[in-house]
Amino acid sequence: MKYRKRKLKKFYFHPITVFIFLTLFVMVLSAICSAFQMQATYDTVNKITGELEPNLVTVENLFNFYGLNFLISSASKNFISFAPLGMLLISMIGVSVAEASGFTEALAKRHLRKVPKSVLTYFIILIAIFSSLINDIGYVILIPLVASIYLTNKRNPILGIVTAFCAVAYGYGVSLFIGSMEVSLIPYTTSAAYLIDGNAHIALTSNLFFIIFTTIALSFAGTFVVEKFIAPKIGKYREGDDISKTLELEYIDLEKQEQQKLEKDRNENRGLRFAMITAIVVTLAFIYMIIPGLPRSGLLLDMSQKTYLNQLFGEASYFQDGFTYLICILFLTMGLAYSFGAHKFKNDKQLIENSSKVFSNLGSVIILIFVVSQFIAVFKKTNIGIVITAWLANLLNHLSFSGIALIIAVILLIAVSNLFLTTPAAKWQIFSPVVVPMLMQSNISAPFAQVIMRAGDSITNGMTPLLAAFVVYIGFLNVYNLHKDKPITIRKAIGFTLPYFWISMAIWIFIIVAWYLIGLPIGPGVYPTI
Repeated sequence: MKYRKRKLKKFYFHPITVFIFLTLFVMVLSAICSAFQMQATYDTVNKITGELEPNLVTVENLFNFYGLNFLISSASKNFISFAPLGMLLISMIGVSVAEASGFTEALAKRHLRKVPKSVLTYFIILIAIFSSLINDIGYVILIPLVASIYLTNKRNPILGIVTAFCAVAYGYGVSLFIGSMEVSLIPYTTSAAYLIDGNAHIALTSNLFFIIFTTIALSFAGTFVVEKFIAPKIGKYREGDDISKTLELEYIDLEKQEQQKLEKDRNENRGLRFAMITAIVVTLAFIYMIIPGLPRSGLLLDMSQKTYLNQLFGEASYFQDGFTYLICILFLTMGLAYSFGAHKFKNDKQLIENSSKVFSNLGSVIILIFVVSQFIAVFKKTNIGIVITAWLANLLNHLSFSGIALIIAVILLIAVSNLFLTTPAAKWQIFSPVVVPMLMQSNISAPFAQVIMRAGDSITNGMTPLLAAFVVYIGFLNVYNLHKDKPITIRKAIGFTLPYFWISMAIWIFIIVAWYLIGLPIGPGVYPTI
C-alpha cells in the first residue's frame, strides 16, 4: 500500500507582523553593535571654510530603558510626520472622487482600452520616471491610480502597482527636466569639487542631456521587462468565481436597452468633455502660479530664493510642499465635472457616500504605515545606516582603481549604501567629499560624479523596506490581493521587482560606461572628463 507524502502547509506572516519583528530585531541589533562599539568617521565639507571636517558617528543602543522611552514617546510623532501618510490620504481624496464619479472607468473604457498594452505601459513608466522631478510624489499618486486604471482596463491591478513602483524606484533621479534632485545634490558636489579646483562650477543643467536620454532608455527597457517577464509571472486577475455563477433567463427589451445605452454614451461623452475642459483650466491655473513676474503670479514660489529652480524646488517651496494637494484638486475637479456632465449623482450626499467607499480598503494600509513609520524611525535613531554608509565611503580610499573600474566600484558601493540610507542628499553628503575629488584626480569631471551618484541611488531603491514609499507599494499589493489568507510578503513584493532590478542596473551601468568612453556631453558644455 502506497502512502502519499503530505506537504506541510506554508504559514504566512502579514507584512504588519513582519515589520513589528523587524523593529524588535533592529533594537536588539543596536544593543549588540553598541556593545562592540560599532562606529565610523566620515568627512564633510564645511560650507564656510571649505575645509574637511571629521564626523564621528556611533551606533546608539535602543534596547534599553531609553530606547523603550523613545519608541513610546515618539510613536505619534513618527506616525503623523511620516511623509507617505499625509501624501497618500490627500491624493486618495481626489482619486476617490474621480473613481466614484465614474470618470476613471469612462476614461479607461473609451480611450485607454483602445491603446495597445505595451504603449500604455510605456507611457505609465515614462510618467512614473518623470514624477521623480518632485521627490517621492510618484509613489503615492501613481500606485493607487494605475492599479485602478488597470482594474478598469481588465488587466491585473497588481501588475499596475508593480509597474508604477518599479518605474519610480529604479528610475529615480532622472527626468526630462531638471528638478529637486539638482537642488539637493549640487551644493554637495560643488563643495567637494572646491577641494580640487577652487573655481569649479556645477550648473543646474550640467546633467540635462544625460537624464533626458536615460529617462527614454529606461522607459523602453522597463516596458520590455514588464510585458515579457513580470506580466506572465503575475498572471491574470480573477475576481470572484465564474463557475458558481448561474444563468437566469429574463425578458430583454432590445429597443429599451439600446436607448439606455445611447443615453449612457451621450452622458459619458459629455462628462468626459466637461472633465477635460476642467483639467485644462485647472492645469493652466497651476502653471500661472509658478510663473514669476506676472500679475498675481508666483503664488507657489518661494520668492526668498534667488534662482528659479530653488524658488520652485527649494526646501521651503510652496509648489513642492503643496504638489500633492494640487494633484488632489485636479482629480477632484475632474471627477466633479464628469459627474455633473454625465448626470451621475442627484446630490452631493451620493457623491460623498460613493467616494468614501474607496477608503474602505485602506484600513490595513494605515495600520501598516503606522508600524513601518516606527520601524524606520527606530532604524534611523540607531545610526546603523549612517555608519555602514561611512564605512563604504571610506572603503573607496583603499581602492587603487581608476577609469571604468573606479566608476563601477563607486556605483556599486553607493547602491549598497542605499539599502540602509535611502535619502539621496544624506548619502551624497558622506560620499561626495571622497568620490568627487577621487574622480577628478582620475580626470573625471564633478558633474559626471553626480551622474554616477544618480545611478547608485536609483539601482537599489526598490530593494529595501527602509524606503519610506515601500509601505505604499506593499500595502496596495495586499489591498488587491485576492488570497487574504496568503498575504503578499516583503520577500514576494521584492521578488516581483527582481527582473526590473537586473535590467535597470544593466542599463544604468552600460549607459554611464558608454557615455564615459565615447565622451558625449552630459549637459550644455559639460563632459564626462575634465
